[in-house]
Formats: sequence, C-alpha cells, structure tokens
Amino acid sequence: MKEDLLHYVWKHKLFFSDALKTAVGEKVTVFSTGTHNYNSGPDFFNAKIKIGAQLWAGNVEIHLKSSDWYVHNHEKDTNYDTVILHVVWEHDVEIHNSEEAIIPTLELQQFVSKALLLKYQKLFSKPQKWINCENDISSVDDFVISNWLERLYFERLERKSTVIYDLLEKTKFDWEAVLFQLLARNFGLKINANSFFDMATSLDFAVVRKQWTEQRQLESLFFGQLGMLNEDIEEQYFIDLKKEYNYQQKKYNLDVSTKNTVQYFRLRPTNFPTIRISQLANLYHLHQNLFSKLMQLESIDEIYDLFSVTTTAFWDTHYTFKKESPKRIKKLTKSFVDLLLINTIIPLKFVYLKHFGKLDESVILNLIQQLKPEKNSIIDKFNLLKIKSKNAFETQALLQLKNEYCAKQKCLQCAVGNWLLKN
Repeated sequence: MKEDLLHYVWKHKLFFSDALKTAVGEKVTVFSTGTHNYNSGPDFFNAKIKIGAQLWAGNVEIHLKSSDWYVHNHEKDTNYDTVILHVVWEHDVEIHNSEEAIIPTLELQQFVSKALLLKYQKLFSKPQKWINCENDISSVDDFVISNWLERLYFERLERKSTVIYDLLEKTKFDWEAVLFQLLARNFGLKINANSFFDMATSLDFAVVRKQWTEQRQLESLFFGQLGMLNEDIEEQYFIDLKKEYNYQQKKYNLDVSTKNTVQYFRLRPTNFPTIRISQLANLYHLHQNLFSKLMQLESIDEIYDLFSVTTTAFWDTHYTFKKESPKRIKKLTKSFVDLLLINTIIPLKFVYLKHFGKLDESVILNLIQQLKPEKNSIIDKFNLLKIKSKNAFETQALLQLKNEYCAKQKCLQCAVGNWLLKN
C-alpha cells in the first residue's frame, strides 16, 4: 500500500461506506471527504463527517500507519488541531493533538475491496512498461478518452502560456514582438532554436519595424545578429549584406549577442539556417502587423496563404553563401506552417483571447483539429496500443499524457487510470 493510493481511495470514497467504524467501534458516516490539499497542512480540508452521534466539520489527515502522526510531529503542530478524523491503513497507536485531545482513527484496510487493490497492483506491476496501462488502455471507454484528451490539450496550452507570459512581461506586452521571438525560435527548428531565439530577443522589435520595408535589410539584420556575416566571402550578395549590417550595427548600436552558433549538421538543405532566415525576413517584409492579422484569422487555409512565402532570389540557386546549387524555389511548406501553428500561433492566440477575457475554447479546438496528426515515436507507440490520432489536437494531448502523467507515474490523477481502477 502506498499513501497516494490511500488518498485516492478516500477522495473517491472507494470504500464500503455503510460499514465504517473507528478503531474504538464508533460508526462513521462520510458526507463529504473534503477538498484535497496538495500543500502543507492536513491532507483534506473542510470534510463533513458524523462519528457516533456527533456531526463534525473539519480536516482529515491520512497516513499509512497511525504512528506516522508522531513521526511527522503533528502532535506539536497547532495546524493539525482542526483534524477531526485520522484515516490510516494500519492502526498501531492512539494519537492526540497539541491540546492532548485524542483524535478518532479510521483503519481503512478492512473497508476496501481486494479487487481494487489487485487492479492497482496490476497497473503498477513490474517490470516497467512503456506506460503502466499499455495492456488495458484500448479497453477504456471512448467517451472517457475523448474528454480526457480535451482536458490534456488545454493543460498543455496552459503550460506553454507560462513561457508566453514571461516574454510578454519582458516586452511590456508587445504582442508583435513576442510573436516574432517565438516564430524565430520555430524557424530555427530544434537544432538552431536557441540561436534563432537569441537573435530575436537581442533585437529591439522597433528596429525590425523600421527595416521591414526592404527584405534585404531584414536579411542583413537577422544574418548579422546571428553572427553569420563575420567571414570574408567573395560573393556580391554576401558583401552587400555585410555592408548593410555594418551600417545597421552602427545606426542602432547593435551587439551580436547570440550565445550559440548556427548548425547545419543533420539538417536537410531546405532547413538550413540560411534558408529559414531568408524566409523569416520575407514573411516580415510582406506582412507588417503580422500578429494582428493572425489573430483575426480562423481558417487554416487563410493562415496557409499568409505564410506562403519564399526566399530572396539568391537562395533559389544556393543553400549556403559559398556554393551554388540547381535552381529551386524554396517556399514554406504546409507541414512547416503546421509546426508554427501548433507551437506558436495557436498557443499565442489562446493566451491573447484569455488575457482579454474573450476565450472561446471552440475557436482554439477548431484550429488545432484542422491540422494533420504529428509523427513521432510517442504517437507511433500510442498507435500500436490502438489509440490512434486523427489530428494534431489528439497528438498534442497524447504528448501531454505521456510526458506529464505516464512518465511521472501519475496514474491516480489520470482519467485512464481512474477508469481502469473503478471498472
């Protein structure tokens, strides 16, 4: 028996309630188990319990053994004087509070179904599986799964919101600047995300606003801040960019402050930082007030149109500054825009609507459910367990499930684990 299971049993009243008695034989009737407290103090607040003929309102403390009360020095802590019932798995000693008053104890093990304990043992059985419920998750009711995935997706959005709010605080709630910083990180993909983000945050967005009338000026600004113009290359395009950036550097007092150099290793040529920077520059050249435009759009096709951008002509025949390649127009693909939607645009829209009290969850769901399911090892494993994703909403929710519940063994706080234990 683990204490988290004991909390779970008490919270959900998974005991034979008609037969409850204290350790000294007084009948116990539980009207309310109270509110689960995850901070310091008694485990459940404001419970309503009848012990014998007396109705009590107060707190409940839970331990595996009664003697744990003294191990944690609760008998000296006045915060525990409001405890009206001590719920334990094994009663081995009478306990009292700081005023020497004896606290009634309920030994719960005799009132809990053995079937529940067997289900719990099965769920957490060794050896360790990929997820604890991998043999049974496909049997869970579809309605339970559907509701749980929706909650998981919004949990994931809330987690992403903390990063966005931090950036908003730093920029004094300049939404356009935050969008630029987040998009830059996404354009860098996993390999160059930090470098691109450093570049974006090293710039006052007012400088970007002043330069976006000319794509070449934006390119030189971004390349320069990334430290990509420090070489001596005999290529006129490179020379022009370097000259322009030297002028910008003096005019705006810029420092190349990126902490990480850009990487090309293991990247497809279309994802080279050179190509992504040119596309990012073109995006901001074509669309001033990009944030405002995005917040007004509710159709994925309209967003695809907005992000239908390419590079400057030089990159049609190059992937790097030094080497020419066969001509190819390098346009942002829908799959890449999907990544921007999943990781930046939809989370930012969620925060924006919530911040101004205009959040309609159906608007967010409508956007994410239009996107194709993501492909990665976690989603592949869920597919093998017959939990198949139809769209990006479901894949995002499953990533939240795996990372925040399965990996952390939080089955008792998971709707899937709850269903398996109760059914």
